[in-house]
Amino acid sequence: MIEALVALIAAAALAVAILDQPSMRRSVAMAVAGGLVPILIAADQWHSGPITELRNSPGMLAVAVLCALALVALIAWVIDRWPVIFPVLVLVALPFRIPLNVGGEDANLLVPLYLVMGGGVLASLVRARRSDLLEANPIVSPTGLARWLKPLLAAAVVIYALGLFYSDDRSTGLQNLCFFLIPFGVIFALMAEVEWTKERLRILLGVLVGLALICAMVGFVEYATRDLLWNQVVIRSNDFHVYFRVNSLFWDPNVYGRYLALAITMVAAALLWAKPNRDSVILALIAGVLWLALMTTYSQSSFIALIAGLGTLIALRWSLKWVLAGLGVLAVGVILFGTFAGGLVKLDLGAINKQTSGRANLVEGGFDLFQARPVYGYGPGSFSVAFKQEVAGPDAPVTESHTEPITVAAEQGLVGLAVYVALIVSIFAALMAGMRKVMPGLGAAPRSYDPDRGPPAARAAMLAGFVAVLVHTLTYAGFLDDPVTWVLIAIGYSLAFPCRATSAA
Repeated sequence: MIEALVALIAAAALAVAILDQPSMRRSVAMAVAGGLVPILIAADQWHSGPITELRNSPGMLAVAVLCALALVALIAWVIDRWPVIFPVLVLVALPFRIPLNVGGEDANLLVPLYLVMGGGVLASLVRARRSDLLEANPIVSPTGLARWLKPLLAAAVVIYALGLFYSDDRSTGLQNLCFFLIPFGVIFALMAEVEWTKERLRILLGVLVGLALICAMVGFVEYATRDLLWNQVVIRSNDFHVYFRVNSLFWDPNVYGRYLALAITMVAAALLWAKPNRDSVILALIAGVLWLALMTTYSQSSFIALIAGLGTLIALRWSLKWVLAGLGVLAVGVILFGTFAGGLVKLDLGAINKQTSGRANLVEGGFDLFQARPVYGYGPGSFSVAFKQEVAGPDAPVTESHTEPITVAAEQGLVGLAVYVALIVSIFAALMAGMRKVMPGLGAAPRSYDPDRGPPAARAAMLAGFVAVLVHTLTYAGFLDDPVTWVLIAIGYSLAFPCRATSAA
């Protein structure tokens, strides 16, 4: 219970950091939230193998702590000297996870990203100490539903922490809070006030493309040699299928696919808003290479996410009406197929579950859990435990529903589901703010530009990227526990409601 109380304090500190303007108070709040994370993890895993080994080896513990602090200090010095490098470091660190043993299970943690976060917080404290923090005076202030984005983000984290008091699996919920929500929330707070210029946006695109191409090359080598770098589950799975899935530098082929789908969407946005020249040809070639890499993942959810992202770009660049009409025709086709073909083909629910790698059963079981506790759910991180206890039995290999709304409903009930839906609505309101003035697909004149907001191409890219990630979470999960989600929201928000220096770009 003490752990849940400390976790709530950390979540409350993060809420202050998300809601506050750049100040010493916000910097301290970020430091408190981030500083409590290792304490909570150590307390939760006190008797686990890795922590026990460190406790029994004070010298090893001291070296590990000193090395971590030295790296954080070095990163903070770099960020303090060149503040523009912080978002670049975040983008570079996004894909890379370090395999560690947590709670008796292997976990792939974003250790490089945590170090960047720590450096960003320390640099913020140093600037605040020097009274060197610039006030964030937005040229355009959020109104309507958009102004609820930050409060709802803060509420989502605090409500998740409150759920730890009754969770059926408090340890997993605590790990989700400490490894994902708090670090990513701190990164959001730091990135939401970044002064975006066209040059900085080009640098970010170049970094993203460069990393995606490196991952693609690794994936191509894996595919050619039929040899993966890691993940025994995927390696064994490849032995029993006619196709071969690659994961490149990622643990999961679906997460690798999501990253590629996002990169292709960003490149497509730059291509659609670029003038026809040599750069357009280069962008098209890059998109083609990344698409070939995506093919090697055999990730259906990533293909669907890519289609959603590209569809959003088409709607913004040319015609929202035609895209909606196409979606309507597709929906009618699916309904007709289900109505008429179902009786002819005799759809086998068991076969559907097998074809979806067991996700159909997980969704059905998650809905059953929601019906059992519709108001507050079984608690954060408890889906696996509750599913095994109430639905499938103790031997079921499951960690989540692989469908984010179902996981939220089962773990947090109507309370969490309401915040989840409201948050998504507010995100769309914020990312789409003022787009009617600049997007031809929404009625604006071609090449329109709003001097008070960020470049249209960049704003379209952030919205399309968010749509792609959101759609991916509907078939694979990983919404607020994916740093990409927070980064897209932060950049999109700061482009829609830029500060003084941003508008001068």
